[in-house]
Amino acid sequence: MRRREFISLIGVAAATWPLGVRAQQSLPVIGFLSSASPDEYAIRLGAFRQGLKEAGYVEGQNVAIEYRWAEDQYNRLPALAAELVQRHVAVIVAGGGTPSAMAAKAATVTIPIVFAVAADPVKVGLVNSLNRPGGNLTGVTNQNVNVAEKRLELMHELLPTATTITVLVNPTSVLSESFVQALQPATRALGLKLQIVNASADRDLDTVFATLAQQRASALVISTDTFFNTRAEQLAALSFRHAVPAIYQYRPFVAAGGLMSYGSDETEYYRLAGIYAGRILKGEKPADLPVQQLTKVELIINLKTAKALGITVPQSVQSRADEVIE
Repeated sequence: MRRREFISLIGVAAATWPLGVRAQQSLPVIGFLSSASPDEYAIRLGAFRQGLKEAGYVEGQNVAIEYRWAEDQYNRLPALAAELVQRHVAVIVAGGGTPSAMAAKAATVTIPIVFAVAADPVKVGLVNSLNRPGGNLTGVTNQNVNVAEKRLELMHELLPTATTITVLVNPTSVLSESFVQALQPATRALGLKLQIVNASADRDLDTVFATLAQQRASALVISTDTFFNTRAEQLAALSFRHAVPAIYQYRPFVAAGGLMSYGSDETEYYRLAGIYAGRILKGEKPADLPVQQLTKVELIINLKTAKALGITVPQSVQSRADEVIE
């Protein structure tokens, strides 16, 4: 077939494509990069799309979204970020915590990046400052790593005779070391010892909790990490089944039978990330958008679980709770 005839045929074919397909091709494209999997992110995606809508964008109508999921394998993130860069997306939303944000930053210095992280973005090197990020990144932090010390203090207040606190971390996460470091001041002040246990796969969780039960662990603090974020109900079930008093950062953990949570709203910072992505699509620059910080944290206690574990929650702790589940 001659080249001119081939080009003509392509033109005819394009003209006969459904209008929806042709419209989709002309839409601005957001690349959504996550270290988790789509079925684990339904609530967060809903919040992100709500933020986009508030900024004037609806997926499939005036914006397209390409998703890349690492399926809890953080080592896949650099390649997935590179795919989005090669796709020339208009903006990358690093919605899988600090690991995805770091991978996105390493992949491009030109495409705008909006992150949603639990760490201090200045300390981990994502931006130069919160008020003036500089470069091509901005986003939202819920500061859940920074309140890790408070979770330790709450567990000590609840279980004052405990001398060793176990900390569950994901060894593949860039946040693990900083989370443990954040606990050190309270550990020294309260005269406690930390025992570190690791889990980065579902099979690890079963082994860890079975071991903690055998050791009769006094208390468990679950670290901030996307792998754990998407398994709040599973973590709650394991901690209840093995009678391990535990504290985490999000309400679903307590609603599913976990003892206590202390942290920010799990969806609010995805909504804010959606708003920032929309503002960037409209022409604003990441360097001019200050990093947003969620300052509201919630203490939630499950008294039914406490009773089952034989724990009496002091009135001083109950009175500070934002919600008590009975």
